[in-house]
Amino acid sequence: MTLENAPTELKPETALERGRAIVAQINPGLEAALAGKYDALFPDFAETLVEFAYGRLYAREGLDLKTRQIATVAALTALGGQTGPQLRVNLEHALAAGANRRELLEVILQMSVYGGMPAAINGMNVAMQLFEEQDALAS
Repeated sequence: MTLENAPTELKPETALERGRAIVAQINPGLEAALAGKYDALFPDFAETLVEFAYGRLYAREGLDLKTRQIATVAALTALGGQTGPQLRVNLEHALAAGANRRELLEVILQMSVYGGMPAAINGMNVAMQLFEEQDALAS
């Protein structure tokens, strides 16, 4: 059962709880990793990100989690090479949300029209590196 189709009585009540439920689905260690990296300098950064991005935006009705992740991959690709680390994380999230590799590569290629061919090439490179690492771990 996903958060989107959970009975109302099972849905978390606060944005932070909703965000944590979504993060638990697609990247269970995300909040802890963000806290370890940023919270000393920016207190509560990880919690704020989980609450806002995942608990308020990703938890909205109207789009399923897979579609939201594909849209995120498209936006990060179109923004260009400086978003490589975030693109990688969101490619992983999109896969965890049910997208397949072909869909992700197609959306990256589609962004060549909107972000330019260099942005699409950078996106393809991030995806290829991730897929190669995943394949190496699986074998």
